[in-house]
Formats: sequence, structure tokens, C-alpha cells
Amino acid sequence: MKVSRVQTLILLFIPFFLSVCNAYGQKPPDEAQKITATLVQSKPATITQQYVCEIQSRHHIEVRAPAEGYLSAIAIREGQTVKKGDVMFELGPILFKARLDAESAERDIAQLELNNAKKLAERQGVSELELRMFEAKLAKAQAKVGLALAELNFTKIKAPFDGMVGRLPRQGGSFVLKGETLTTLSDNSVMRVYFNVPENRYLEYMAGVGKSKEDPNVELVLANQSKFPQTGKIDAIDTVFDKKTGNIAFRADFPNPDGLLRQGQTGNVLIKRVLNDAIIIPQRATLEALDKRYVYVIDEGGVAHRREIVIQNELDEQFVVRRGVAAGDKIVLDGVRLVHDGDKVEN
Repeated sequence: MKVSRVQTLILLFIPFFLSVCNAYGQKPPDEAQKITATLVQSKPATITQQYVCEIQSRHHIEVRAPAEGYLSAIAIREGQTVKKGDVMFELGPILFKARLDAESAERDIAQLELNNAKKLAERQGVSELELRMFEAKLAKAQAKVGLALAELNFTKIKAPFDGMVGRLPRQGGSFVLKGETLTTLSDNSVMRVYFNVPENRYLEYMAGVGKSKEDPNVELVLANQSKFPQTGKIDAIDTVFDKKTGNIAFRADFPNPDGLLRQGQTGNVLIKRVLNDAIIIPQRATLEALDKRYVYVIDEGGVAHRREIVIQNELDEQFVVRRGVAAGDKIVLDGVRLVHDGDKVEN
């Protein structure tokens, strides 16, 4: 039996047609998409909410010079860990020591004058008012000595808490002004992670905490997409919403035993919550139009009705539905774009 030229062309064209259908995700006419249905289920679901965050030290301060003078000694290195009370800097104490000596001499003079006045008072050579004036003069002199001593003590600048030393912009021998920043000190034992939460998520969080009586664990994803090994707890919520963004600031605290986290880092926090009776449907069972989501609900007579739904959360290839369908509803699963409102659906 001879094969005509037309038949030969058709035989050659069939594989090409099938490959084109495959490439564009379309099925040949004999493999047309079928319309299938599924029942809406209610089951527990773990949802994850992600927020951009900023990481800050629990304590972070600028160490400043309490008075002007020469840096006679720098007892620390950049990046060094110090303990509370450790000496970090020392200002040249010569001027402060001289001032203390001068004030101490004035105090001694005032003490001698008071002693002499007391002796005269015994012989009624000094009035009670004059005696009190000498006492006041001594008290003033003692106060000046205390101030000079405090200034001398300030020449040794000590760490106010355990922490890590920042950059050292000045070198030994430099003249510094009162209030000039000498370095920074950070307590990184616990890090404070701040992130902004929209109002609707804030209300969900407060409702969830009210039911479970406990805060969910918070995970931290760093800039290299690795997860920080420690989990955190939400420790504070701001008192006001930002009028411009409608967000409110949350703070989660993370233990930082290995010192991996530093002041000023960024990342993302993940908050996981368990919904016990979540209404879950496959994403492919929905269609989107004008920024709204719809499903086709099949009634007892097999007729499909388009119904708007509100999405609460998005999971892997599934949606958690806030409202629009209920557990037990029958909806179109596959072929949703082939169905129209009022169509009779058989599956």
C-alpha cells in the first residue's frame, strides 16, 4: 500500500504538534483537562509570618571623655571584651591632682579657722553667728575637695558594664575635649531585634496569645539566609502605631552566647503559629480577578457558583481561608478556568 505525500506530511507533523503542546503546557485534544472537585477541609496548620528586622545590642553606649585633657593611657583594644569596672582610658591626672591639692589646702585652712573660733567662743570672744559662718566655710571647702577628688577619679574611665569595645578613633597622647567620644561599648549577651507588624497581624497575634497564654517562638534568618541557632521571645510591643505605615514595632530578645550577632545587623524574623481549625484549600482551586480571589462552590444539584473568598495566610501550594467557604463545602479543584457561574459540573 502506497503512502501519499499528504499522509507522509501528516505523519511527520504529529510529533512536532505534540512537542509544541508539551512546550507550552497545553494538552492535545484527546488529553483535554478534566474538571474535578474536592471537599474543603478543616485541620491544624502551622503558618509562618516573615518580617524585616534590625538587630541591636541590649546595651550600647558611647564612652565619652568626662573632662578635657591628654590621653595618657589606653588600656583596651578594638573588639576586646571588658568587665564592669575595668579601666579603659586614663586622662593625664597632673592638673586634676594639683586642683585636689589646692582645694585640700583651703579645707585645712578652714578647719584651722573653725578650731580657733571654737576656742574663742569658749571665752565668749566669738558670737554664735560667726561660729556658724566658719562651720559653713569649712563645709564649702570640704565640698570642693570632694568635687576635685571626683574629677581626679574621672581621669580613670571605667567600663560601666560587661561588653565589647568598638573602634578607637584616638591614640595615646591625644588631647581630647570634654564630651568627646572615645569608643563605644556594647553588651551583646542578649540582642534586641526590632521589626514592624501591620495592624491586622498585630490583632491576630494578640488574639492568639490570649487563647494560648504563651508567646510563639521567634526564629531569626541572617543576611546569608542561614538560621540563627537560638530562638527568641517577643518581649515588648510599642505603645503607638505609625500613622504613615499603619505598623507597630515589636521587639524580640535573642540570647547570643557565641557573640555572632552584633549591633546594627539586619535580617528577617519568622513567627510560627499553629491554627487548630484552619480552613485549607489548594491554591489551584482558586482564580484571581480584580485583586480578589474566587472559588466555584458546587451545590447539591451539581451546579457551580462563583464565590469570593478572603485569604488569611499562604502555605506551600495551599491557602488558609479566613471566610468564604466552610469545612465540607464541595469546590472545583482542577479545571477551574473551564467553569462558569451556573454551569452543571460532573466529575
